[in-house]
Amino acid sequence: MISSGLRETFRFLAEHKMVQCIVTTAGGVEEDFIKCLAPTYVGDFALDGRQLRQRGINRIGNLLVPNDNYCKFEDWLMPILDQMLLEQNTLGTRWTPSKLIRRLGKEINHPDSVYYWCFKNDIDVYCPALTDGSLGDMIYFHAYRSPGLVIDLVADIVSVNSQAVFAKKTGVIVLGGGLVKHHIMNANLMRNGADFAVYINTGQEFDGSDSGARPDEAVSWGKIRIDANPVKVYSEASVVFPLIVAETFAKQLAATLSQPSQANVAPVDAGCSKQCSDAADRRLTSV
Repeated sequence: MISSGLRETFRFLAEHKMVQCIVTTAGGVEEDFIKCLAPTYVGDFALDGRQLRQRGINRIGNLLVPNDNYCKFEDWLMPILDQMLLEQNTLGTRWTPSKLIRRLGKEINHPDSVYYWCFKNDIDVYCPALTDGSLGDMIYFHAYRSPGLVIDLVADIVSVNSQAVFAKKTGVIVLGGGLVKHHIMNANLMRNGADFAVYINTGQEFDGSDSGARPDEAVSWGKIRIDANPVKVYSEASVVFPLIVAETFAKQLAATLSQPSQANVAPVDAGCSKQCSDAADRRLTSV
Protein backbone atom coordinates (compact mmCIF):
# COMPACT_ATOMS: atom_id res chain seq x y z
CA MET A 1 0.00 0.00 0.00
CA ILE A 2 2.96 2.33 0.61
CA SER A 3 4.06 1.67 -2.97
CA SER A 4 0.62 2.10 -4.53
CA GLY A 5 -0.02 5.74 -3.69
CA LEU A 6 -1.38 5.58 -0.13
CA ARG A 7 1.83 6.65 1.61
CA GLU A 8 0.72 10.27 2.00
CA THR A 9 -2.64 9.17 3.45
CA PHE A 10 -0.93 6.92 6.00
CA ARG A 11 1.52 9.68 6.86
CA PHE A 12 -1.38 12.08 7.50
CA LEU A 13 -2.95 9.62 9.93
CA ALA A 14 0.35 9.01 11.72
CA GLU A 15 1.37 12.67 11.79
CA HIS A 16 -1.90 13.62 13.51
CA LYS A 17 -1.89 10.52 15.74
CA MET A 18 -5.23 9.26 14.44
CA VAL A 19 -4.37 5.57 14.75
CA GLN A 20 -3.10 3.60 17.71
CA CYS A 21 -1.16 0.96 15.82
CA ILE A 22 -0.32 -0.18 12.29
CA VAL A 23 0.21 -3.71 10.96
CA THR A 24 2.01 -3.91 7.64
CA THR A 25 4.21 -5.98 5.33
CA ALA A 26 7.97 -5.77 4.89
CA GLY A 27 7.37 -3.90 1.63
CA GLY A 28 5.14 -1.49 3.52
CA VAL A 29 8.10 -0.72 5.77
CA GLU A 30 11.05 -0.59 3.39
CA GLU A 31 9.38 1.34 0.57
CA ASP A 32 8.60 4.20 2.96
CA PHE A 33 12.29 4.60 3.77
CA ILE A 34 13.47 4.01 0.20
CA LYS A 35 11.22 6.83 -1.02
CA CYS A 36 13.03 9.14 1.40
CA LEU A 37 16.34 8.16 -0.22
CA ALA A 38 15.47 8.14 -3.94
CA PRO A 39 12.42 8.64 -6.19
CA THR A 40 10.03 6.05 -7.60
CA TYR A 41 8.82 6.66 -11.16
CA VAL A 42 5.47 6.20 -12.91
CA GLY A 43 5.63 3.70 -15.75
CA ASP A 44 3.10 1.32 -17.24
CA PHE A 45 1.65 -2.09 -16.38
CA ALA A 46 2.51 -3.33 -19.89
CA LEU A 47 6.27 -2.57 -19.92
CA ASP A 48 8.38 -5.54 -20.98
CA GLY A 49 9.93 -7.33 -17.99
CA ARG A 50 13.01 -8.52 -19.89
CA GLN A 51 13.87 -5.02 -21.07
CA LEU A 52 13.40 -3.60 -17.59
CA ARG A 53 15.63 -6.32 -16.13
CA GLN A 54 18.38 -5.51 -18.61
CA ARG A 55 18.20 -1.83 -17.61
CA GLY A 56 18.24 -2.53 -13.87
CA ILE A 57 14.67 -1.37 -13.26
CA ASN A 58 12.10 -3.17 -11.10
CA ARG A 59 8.36 -2.83 -11.76
CA ILE A 60 5.72 -2.59 -9.02
CA GLY A 61 2.46 -2.51 -10.98
CA ASN A 62 2.85 0.64 -13.06
CA LEU A 63 5.64 2.04 -10.86
CA LEU A 64 9.35 1.75 -11.60
CA VAL A 65 12.10 1.43 -8.99
CA PRO A 66 15.74 1.48 -10.18
CA ASN A 67 18.16 -1.03 -8.62
CA ASP A 68 20.18 1.94 -7.40
CA ASN A 69 17.38 2.79 -4.94
CA TYR A 70 17.99 -0.50 -3.14
CA CYS A 71 21.74 0.12 -3.14
CA LYS A 72 21.09 3.43 -1.36
CA PHE A 73 18.80 1.62 1.06
CA GLU A 74 21.55 -0.89 1.83
CA ASP A 75 24.12 1.88 2.37
CA TRP A 76 21.75 3.60 4.80
CA LEU A 77 20.58 0.48 6.63
CA MET A 78 23.81 -1.47 7.21
CA PRO A 79 25.38 0.97 9.72
CA ILE A 80 22.09 0.97 11.67
CA LEU A 81 22.10 -2.83 11.85
CA ASP A 82 25.73 -2.68 12.98
CA GLN A 83 24.74 -0.33 15.80
CA MET A 84 21.77 -2.51 16.74
CA LEU A 85 24.03 -5.55 17.00
CA LEU A 86 26.46 -3.58 19.16
CA GLU A 87 23.64 -2.48 21.49
CA GLN A 88 22.37 -6.06 21.69
CA ASN A 89 25.80 -7.36 22.68
CA THR A 90 26.82 -4.54 25.04
CA LEU A 91 23.52 -3.29 26.50
CA GLY A 92 21.41 -6.42 26.25
CA THR A 93 18.87 -4.73 23.96
CA ARG A 94 16.14 -7.14 22.89
CA TRP A 95 15.15 -6.24 19.34
CA THR A 96 11.73 -7.00 17.89
CA PRO A 97 10.29 -6.13 14.47
CA SER A 98 8.37 -3.20 16.01
CA LYS A 99 11.48 -1.92 17.81
CA LEU A 100 13.48 -2.16 14.58
CA ILE A 101 10.84 -0.17 12.69
CA ARG A 102 10.74 2.42 15.46
CA ARG A 103 14.54 2.74 15.29
CA LEU A 104 14.47 3.16 11.52
CA GLY A 105 11.77 5.82 11.87
CA LYS A 106 14.05 7.69 14.27
CA GLU A 107 17.10 7.32 12.03
CA ILE A 108 15.39 8.41 8.80
CA ASN A 109 14.41 11.72 10.47
CA HIS A 110 12.34 12.76 7.45
CA PRO A 111 8.86 14.33 7.65
CA ASP A 112 7.71 12.53 4.49
CA SER A 113 8.14 9.18 6.23
CA VAL A 114 5.15 7.40 7.76
CA TYR A 115 7.38 5.70 10.32
CA TYR A 116 9.15 8.90 11.29
CA TRP A 117 5.78 10.13 12.53
CA CYS A 118 5.05 6.78 14.16
CA PHE A 119 8.32 7.20 16.07
CA LYS A 120 7.50 10.80 16.98
CA ASN A 121 3.95 9.99 18.10
CA ASP A 122 4.67 6.65 19.79
CA ILE A 123 2.51 4.62 17.38
CA ASP A 124 3.32 0.91 17.38
CA VAL A 125 4.04 -0.67 13.99
CA TYR A 126 3.92 -4.46 13.72
CA CYS A 127 5.32 -6.46 10.82
CA PRO A 128 4.84 -10.22 11.29
CA ALA A 129 6.72 -11.00 8.04
CA LEU A 130 9.56 -8.52 8.44
CA THR A 131 12.04 -10.60 6.44
CA ASP A 132 9.75 -10.98 3.39
CA GLY A 133 11.25 -8.23 1.24
CA SER A 134 14.32 -6.10 0.65
CA LEU A 135 14.58 -5.49 4.39
CA GLY A 136 14.91 -9.25 4.86
CA ASP A 137 17.55 -9.35 2.13
CA MET A 138 19.58 -6.71 3.97
CA ILE A 139 19.27 -8.60 7.27
CA TYR A 140 20.44 -11.72 5.40
CA PHE A 141 23.48 -9.89 3.97
CA HIS A 142 24.28 -8.42 7.37
CA ALA A 143 24.10 -11.86 8.99
CA TYR A 144 26.91 -13.06 6.73
CA ARG A 145 29.11 -10.06 7.40
CA SER A 146 28.34 -9.63 11.11
CA PRO A 147 26.35 -12.62 12.41
CA GLY A 148 24.45 -12.55 15.67
CA LEU A 149 21.62 -10.00 15.40
CA VAL A 150 18.45 -11.46 16.94
CA ILE A 151 14.96 -10.11 16.19
CA ASP A 152 12.35 -11.57 18.54
CA LEU A 153 8.96 -12.27 16.93
CA VAL A 154 7.47 -13.71 20.11
CA ALA A 155 7.73 -10.42 22.01
CA ASP A 156 5.77 -8.67 19.24
CA ILE A 157 2.93 -11.20 19.17
CA VAL A 158 2.60 -10.74 22.93
CA SER A 159 2.56 -6.96 22.43
CA VAL A 160 -0.02 -6.76 19.65
CA ASN A 161 -2.34 -9.31 21.27
CA SER A 162 -2.09 -7.57 24.64
CA GLN A 163 -2.83 -4.23 23.00
CA ALA A 164 -6.08 -5.70 21.68
CA VAL A 165 -6.98 -7.54 24.90
CA PHE A 166 -6.60 -4.51 27.16
CA ALA A 167 -8.24 -1.96 24.85
CA LYS A 168 -11.64 -0.65 25.97
CA LYS A 169 -12.82 -0.87 22.36
CA THR A 170 -11.08 -1.73 19.10
CA GLY A 171 -11.78 -0.64 15.55
CA VAL A 172 -9.95 -1.99 12.53
CA ILE A 173 -9.56 -0.78 8.97
CA VAL A 174 -8.14 -3.57 6.83
CA LEU A 175 -6.78 -2.68 3.39
CA GLY A 176 -6.22 -5.69 1.17
CA GLY A 177 -5.86 -9.04 2.88
CA GLY A 178 -3.48 -11.92 3.43
CA LEU A 179 -1.05 -12.03 6.33
CA VAL A 180 -1.68 -8.48 7.57
CA LYS A 181 -5.46 -8.92 7.64
CA HIS A 182 -5.20 -12.21 9.49
CA HIS A 183 -2.70 -10.82 12.01
CA ILE A 184 -4.98 -7.90 12.87
CA MET A 185 -8.11 -9.99 13.14
CA ASN A 186 -6.43 -12.76 15.12
CA ALA A 187 -5.28 -10.23 17.72
CA ASN A 188 -8.92 -9.23 18.12
CA LEU A 189 -9.91 -12.86 18.59
CA MET A 190 -8.06 -12.66 21.92
CA ARG A 191 -10.65 -10.13 23.14
CA ASN A 192 -13.77 -11.79 21.73
CA GLY A 193 -13.74 -9.64 18.62
CA ALA A 194 -13.33 -6.11 17.33
CA ASP A 195 -16.11 -3.64 18.05
CA PHE A 196 -15.82 -1.95 14.66
CA ALA A 197 -14.43 -3.30 11.37
CA VAL A 198 -14.10 -2.04 7.81
CA TYR A 199 -12.59 -4.21 5.06
CA ILE A 200 -11.55 -2.66 1.74
CA ASN A 201 -10.42 -5.02 -1.00
CA THR A 202 -11.45 -6.64 -4.27
CA GLY A 203 -11.27 -10.25 -3.02
CA GLN A 204 -14.18 -12.59 -3.66
CA GLU A 205 -15.21 -15.33 -1.23
CA PHE A 206 -15.41 -18.09 -3.85
CA ASP A 207 -11.64 -18.02 -4.56
CA GLY A 208 -10.84 -19.22 -1.03
CA SER A 209 -8.49 -16.33 -0.29
CA ASP A 210 -8.16 -14.59 3.07
CA SER A 211 -8.84 -11.31 1.26
CA GLY A 212 -12.13 -12.67 -0.07
CA ALA A 213 -13.50 -13.73 3.30
CA ARG A 214 -16.43 -11.55 4.34
CA PRO A 215 -16.63 -10.01 7.84
CA ASP A 216 -19.30 -12.56 8.76
CA GLU A 217 -16.65 -15.28 8.58
CA ALA A 218 -14.59 -13.35 11.15
CA VAL A 219 -17.68 -13.16 13.37
CA SER A 220 -17.84 -16.96 13.36
CA TRP A 221 -14.27 -17.08 14.71
CA GLY A 222 -14.84 -14.44 17.36
CA LYS A 223 -12.61 -11.95 15.55
CA ILE A 224 -15.48 -9.46 15.20
CA ARG A 225 -18.11 -9.16 17.93
CA ILE A 226 -21.49 -10.70 17.21
CA ASP A 227 -23.24 -7.38 17.94
CA ALA A 228 -20.93 -5.36 15.67
CA ASN A 229 -21.94 -3.91 12.29
CA PRO A 230 -18.88 -4.58 10.09
CA VAL A 231 -18.63 -3.34 6.52
CA LYS A 232 -16.79 -4.68 3.51
CA VAL A 233 -16.15 -2.25 0.65
CA TYR A 234 -15.57 -4.10 -2.61
CA SER A 235 -13.13 -1.71 -4.23
CA GLU A 236 -9.49 -1.08 -4.99
CA ALA A 237 -8.15 0.37 -1.74
CA SER A 238 -5.86 3.02 -3.20
CA VAL A 239 -8.90 4.61 -4.88
CA VAL A 240 -11.39 4.70 -2.03
CA PHE A 241 -9.31 4.87 1.16
CA PRO A 242 -8.15 8.49 0.60
CA LEU A 243 -11.79 9.46 0.02
CA ILE A 244 -12.86 7.74 3.24
CA VAL A 245 -10.07 9.46 5.19
CA ALA A 246 -11.01 12.83 3.68
CA GLU A 247 -14.63 12.43 4.78
CA THR A 248 -13.84 11.14 8.29
CA PHE A 249 -10.42 11.65 9.89
CA ALA A 250 -9.50 14.75 7.88
CA LYS A 251 -12.91 16.37 8.27
CA GLN A 252 -12.80 15.73 12.01
CA LEU A 253 -9.32 17.28 12.24
CA ALA A 254 -10.43 20.33 10.29
CA ALA A 255 -13.42 20.76 12.59
CA THR A 256 -11.19 20.47 15.65
CA LEU A 257 -8.72 23.05 14.33
CA SER A 258 -11.54 25.46 13.55
CA GLN A 259 -12.88 25.38 17.12
CA PRO A 260 -12.08 28.32 19.45
CA SER A 261 -9.16 27.94 21.85
CA GLN A 262 -9.77 26.21 25.18
CA ALA A 263 -9.57 29.52 27.01
CA ASN A 264 -12.75 30.63 25.23
CA VAL A 265 -14.70 27.40 25.70
CA ALA A 266 -17.16 27.03 28.58
CA PRO A 267 -16.73 23.97 30.82
CA VAL A 268 -18.74 20.90 29.87
CA ASP A 269 -20.60 18.66 32.28
CA ALA A 270 -19.40 15.21 33.29
CA GLY A 271 -21.92 13.46 31.05
CA CYS A 272 -20.61 15.23 27.96
CA SER A 273 -17.04 14.49 28.98
CA LYS A 274 -17.83 10.78 29.19
CA GLN A 275 -19.49 10.83 25.77
CA CYS A 276 -16.44 12.51 24.26
CA SER A 277 -14.17 9.95 25.93
CA ASP A 278 -16.24 7.05 24.56
CA ALA A 279 -16.14 8.56 21.09
CA ALA A 280 -12.36 8.85 21.29
CA ASP A 281 -12.08 5.16 22.25
CA ARG A 282 -14.03 4.24 19.14
CA ARG A 283 -11.50 6.02 16.94
CA LEU A 284 -8.62 3.75 17.91
CA THR A 285 -7.92 2.09 14.60
CA SER A 286 -5.41 -0.37 13.17
CA VAL A 287 -4.50 -0.22 9.50
